[in-house]
Amino acid sequence: MTTNSMANHWWWRPGWREGRSFYTWHLTFRDAPAVHHLADSYRHALGDVPGLDLVPDQWLHLTLQGLGFTDEVADKDRDAVVDAATARLRSSGAFELALHRPEITPEAIRWEAQPAEPVSAVRDAVRAAIGDVWSQVPEKPDGFAPHVTIAYSNSDGPDGPARKALDSVDAAPVLARVRAVELIVLNRDKRMYQWETLARVPLD
Repeated sequence: MTTNSMANHWWWRPGWREGRSFYTWHLTFRDAPAVHHLADSYRHALGDVPGLDLVPDQWLHLTLQGLGFTDEVADKDRDAVVDAATARLRSSGAFELALHRPEITPEAIRWEAQPAEPVSAVRDAVRAAIGDVWSQVPEKPDGFAPHVTIAYSNSDGPDGPARKALDSVDAAPVLARVRAVELIVLNRDKRMYQWETLARVPLD
């Protein structure tokens, strides 16, 4: 078994500091019992692995597109982006995502959501909506890889124990039906991504 290293995910990225929050567009899975069941299988297996923060059902998410820190985005701009996204995504259509075996990355353990195409299409529509309001859209358009994280690394160390734990799980793939995208107010003070939903834009 090849052993690689894991690193602490919770370093302070540019602009972040304690108490600061961020507007971002996410897919969430609070109404996805099949995803919760699969996540529980992996949380149970990973529970004794040191150096991991396991993501509970309520904070499972797929990050789409950032908008900006809440203290830097004017309310009128935020609301205009929501209106533009609602117009662009109206009747675009719900879709299903498949999650199966998580992969280990240097800072997290995560599912690569498949197929990527409908998620990318929603992200493109959100970016276009931001472009309807601002002359420049934050974040790069390329390099997007839709994923759902089940555990974040909180320290440096080998990934061997996590690999062994993942290999012990025998779980079938599950499907999650995506019916909406959400603009959320995100905070990461407690070594977990937590949020309040500001706007929910339906896809069907």
